[in-house]
Amino acid sequence: MLTVLYIVWNSFKMALQELQNNKLRTFLSLFGITIGIFCIIGVLATVESLEAKVQNDIKSLGSNTVYIDKWDYGGGPDYPWWKFVKRPYPKYREMQAIKSRSSLASAVCYTIRGQSNLEYNDNILNGISCYGVTEDFNSVVTVSIQYGRYITASEFKQAAPIVLLGYTNAENLFGNPERAIGQQVKLQGKNFRVEGVIKKQGQSFVNAWQFDEAVVLPYSVMSGIFTVEQSSPNIMVKGKENISSVGLLDELRGIMRSLHRLKPIQEDDFALNDINMFSKQTSTIFGSVNLGGWAIAGLSLIVGAFGVANIMFVTVRERTSQIGLKKAIGAKSSTILTEFLLESAFLCLVGGLIGLILVFALTKVLSAVMPFPINISMHTLTLAISICLIVGILAGIIPASIASKMNPVVAIRTK
Repeated sequence: MLTVLYIVWNSFKMALQELQNNKLRTFLSLFGITIGIFCIIGVLATVESLEAKVQNDIKSLGSNTVYIDKWDYGGGPDYPWWKFVKRPYPKYREMQAIKSRSSLASAVCYTIRGQSNLEYNDNILNGISCYGVTEDFNSVVTVSIQYGRYITASEFKQAAPIVLLGYTNAENLFGNPERAIGQQVKLQGKNFRVEGVIKKQGQSFVNAWQFDEAVVLPYSVMSGIFTVEQSSPNIMVKGKENISSVGLLDELRGIMRSLHRLKPIQEDDFALNDINMFSKQTSTIFGSVNLGGWAIAGLSLIVGAFGVANIMFVTVRERTSQIGLKKAIGAKSSTILTEFLLESAFLCLVGGLIGLILVFALTKVLSAVMPFPINISMHTLTLAISICLIVGILAGIIPASIASKMNPVVAIRTK
């Protein structure tokens, strides 16, 4: 054990000595490692943070949830909108039928959306998004309340004229969002009492439920002041725990085809949009971006590895007489090999640490200007250190092998 520690310590001292004696040469050689680690860890940290933000935004649509709509949410250049526009919109009674027939659904709700002006005294907010929802909405999509409370079951049934305000709307109308509770606001010329203020959500990349700048009210009320057919109606179905999305989709397809009385040869005249599928597609896209980062970093690491190998070749040549002396007094070839491999690995770690410091600085700058924080995970840090060690060993294997196989007599005579 002491021998191993001695070898490690001796290799570390030799690496430091190399850095001190040949600062410029060592720095230029390690620069490739620094850039490689900077590229790969910078890309991984940014992409992982962005993916986490997008995945969280997708989860806000509801986990294990299917949106039944006339429109397919896939999009693309060959999107057949002319076919979808002819489809019937989902009906409220279809939502009720799914609720009674489905054995795999834990929650089913009906939603419509529109835009209107929101008024409080002389303050008017234009183009506010309005969401009319049924009782199970909060079981499908989590609506966190900052002040006040959520809509009760009796208020849904009685079509109570109440609303939940988005945080930004409450702030714009009342200054202090907490003051909004119990106040009367006007929507489509009708009075509504504010019962709750939704917790601040922040910017969303998915852009599905922008609660900050919206109002939420019972569907039974909103359907009386908006035309349902022109308000993007859809049905949201959340599956029970441990129920696969495939099973839920099959059941919903059967129920909807039955409700629409479609023959076996007829294609669906509705779309089942699986949120889990969007999450998987997002992971695939970000995986491709990561591959691009690995490709760029790989080139830098190869250049860096050649630089480190060059340092080690020069080092072996400069220490030839020392190597011969060590072998003459009994040092094993494996000990010489280990010393040079560790020195090479330490040099790469130094280059990698410089790269990590640059990445930390970059994350602080980007976090200040981006709408989401950029973090470096422990997994990414471990990966960076592992890459440095692997590159160092690969770069030093040939010089270390040459050093370990030297003839001590010939090596001692070398000047």
